[in-house]
Amino acid sequence: MSSSETVTVRLEISPGQLGEPQKVKRVVKSDEEWAKQLTPTQYHVCRSKGTEIPFCGNLLDNKKTGVYTCVCCDLPLFASHSKFNSGTGWPSFFQPIAKENVLNIVDSSHGMERVEIVCARCDAHLGHVFEDGPKPTGLRFCLNSESLNFRETPNK
Repeated sequence: MSSSETVTVRLEISPGQLGEPQKVKRVVKSDEEWAKQLTPTQYHVCRSKGTEIPFCGNLLDNKKTGVYTCVCCDLPLFASHSKFNSGTGWPSFFQPIAKENVLNIVDSSHGMERVEIVCARCDAHLGHVFEDGPKPTGLRFCLNSESLNFRETPNK
């Protein structure tokens, strides 16, 4: 989405702890490189803006403490403390781990207007954000499990 060679994001400095915003090089690969790195389903979701079948994702019922990262570039995206059961069939969060790490893009596909969310470092399609979430934000970041990896962190 962005044509800049760098992007400002927040990286982990220790498990579950983010540093200050910093400029990093964007992750840009060819379709062939992404296809070699990802499973066919991950590629469909992340690079072709697909959606996994609801209630089938491997992270939907994950209740462990940790950080959800981009399956394409490992950027930290969401923390377990902001995850909630939305009943929609997809992992849902009320906020990203850092606002810099997730970009909102207007999505006018399928005859409706929604807000797509993508990874700020590699433009991977993650899902959509809706305004029907819980407090404190009132937002529901609806994610595809296929777009995420989960890294467990120690309880503090």
